[in-house]
Amino acid sequence: MPFTTDQFFDVFRRYNEAIWPAQIGLVILGLIAAFAAYRACQIRSWRLAQVAVVLLAPLWLWTGIIYHKTFFAVINPVAEVFGSIFIAQAGLLLLWALGAGPSFEPVSRAARVTGLSLIGYALILYPLAGIALGHRYPSAPSFGAPCPMTIFTFGVFCLLATSVPRFAMAIPVTWALIGAYGAFGFGVPEDAGLVVSAIATMLVIHHENHQAVHSLSSRAF
Repeated sequence: MPFTTDQFFDVFRRYNEAIWPAQIGLVILGLIAAFAAYRACQIRSWRLAQVAVVLLAPLWLWTGIIYHKTFFAVINPVAEVFGSIFIAQAGLLLLWALGAGPSFEPVSRAARVTGLSLIGYALILYPLAGIALGHRYPSAPSFGAPCPMTIFTFGVFCLLATSVPRFAMAIPVTWALIGAYGAFGFGVPEDAGLVVSAIATMLVIHHENHQAVHSLSSRAF
């Protein structure tokens, strides 16, 4: 690594101090996206699902431009590449939202519980775990930093499992593998949730799509 652990956490300090109080706005944006996704799977509304997906896009754009390219790139040149990948994910989310059909199959209770659990972890348990482990604000990841935001995205994907295209999963899963290094290399155990959330989401999407195909086949006959 071209930087030390102290430099890594100092990036969070500089980032959080510079953007305050934007963190509040990011959380509000996330909550609106989560609510839209939850209501969409309740009432089978693709319009609300579109709202949720569209609202995810600026979160990925923010992380790519502001966190990676503006702050993290100061100590890690590879962050320029990371930032471009996150910006690309924002574009893929918009492509998904604009190109999908007018309806989708609602997800199961297990998928909703998994999705809400991941969202709750990203917004609440992640920062609390950080505090318990000695990561004090502002020198700690806040919502809008790559790892909690990716976990949050997986939670929304679980709520919209029957409509998530493979191309929308590729970058979040890749980042889960990259970002999980922080759990071991930089002493950020809460980032281990990245791998857990990626695996859980892939299992949920596989199961829900299988159930949706079975349901549609049953209706056809």
